[in-house]
Amino acid sequence: MSAEDLDNYETDAELALYKEYRDVIKLFTYVVETERRFYLANKVDFNVRSAGQDVYFDVQLSDAWVWDVYRSNRFVKNVRIVTFKDVNVEEVQKSDIDIPDGI
Repeated sequence: MSAEDLDNYETDAELALYKEYRDVIKLFTYVVETERRFYLANKVDFNVRSAGQDVYFDVQLSDAWVWDVYRSNRFVKNVRIVTFKDVNVEEVQKSDIDIPDGI
């Protein structure tokens, strides 16, 4: 496999992932973004915890979809995220979802 073939494979996989995202976002209520991953979920339990002087985030998602090009099954029942890094949780406004079909 040449480098060009590999680039084409990765480009096709990323495009397929975007198309899947476009199709499934309407099924979810929240968008959750971490330094490592991007999730869609219908339930988010967000907790700030402390460990001595440090503060970390303990986030549990239910009925979720994971943005990961290398996963064969992106739908997961439960996800637990424990991180010292930033976590962004946004409620999806259904009226905001207007993704063109031609993309």
